Amino acid sequence: MKDIQNYKDKRGISINKVGVSDVRHPVKVMCRNGQSQHTVATLSASVSLPHDVKGTHMSRLVDVINSNQVAIGGDSMRQMISQIRHKLDAEEACMTVEFPYFMTKSAPVTSMQGQMDYDCKLTGSINSSGFDLTTEVTVPVTSLCPCSKEISDRGAHNQRSRVSIAVKTHDEPICLDDLIAIAEESASAPLYSLLKRPDEKFVTEQAYDNPVFVEDLVRGVASCLKENNNISWFRVRSVNEESIHNHNAFAEITSG
Repeated sequence: MKDIQNYKDKRGISINKVGVSDVRHPVKVMCRNGQSQHTVATLSASVSLPHDVKGTHMSRLVDVINSNQVAIGGDSMRQMISQIRHKLDAEEACMTVEFPYFMTKSAPVTSMQGQMDYDCKLTGSINSSGFDLTTEVTVPVTSLCPCSKEISDRGAHNQRSRVSIAVKTHDEPICLDDLIAIAEESASAPLYSLLKRPDEKFVTEQAYDNPVFVEDLVRGVASCLKENNNISWFRVRSVNEESIHNHNAFAEITSG
């Protein structure tokens, strides 16, 4: 049988990305304490295709994913993408790995523990310019409106905010735990999976004492990221799911 890459296409149109998506696969993710946790990731892998080549070998992409049973990180992403580029003789190869990352959090008063999950994504590519890796995490937090607090005699409206932080680094990969901490510390209050009444009182008052607009939230995160000399590029975006408006509010900062 003739190799698909030996078939020629005469339309003269190259393809930026062709590959497989929505591949669910068990992976290990490194934690800050040096240990790893098992989770399930959704992966996509692709290559560029020259204008005169009919198609690519989809099965080889899946084969690379299945043959790499390593902890997901910068080095393993580079290794897998390099294998894809070599096996398919491509100018550029890309991979995206999305997964939930779990952290054990203690309630602020009772210290009762529960698991919090955070949506994470690693996006990598290799071409003639080298290796590029973006690390992204989305952190749910609480934000309380400063204006509502100022004008109201009783209480203030708050909202669930989703803070997405994407970074590129010069050398060392950045720890997911650190990005999560930056988002939570920039908000009115963090979220927890388990709270008893004393904890609820604490978190409610914490948010009331630390009101932030969506603009304040992204600026707070950006200020912390700018202090890290290892970060070469970042994007921070917060979407506030409004509780009293029929719309959401968002703010975004890109730097680097």
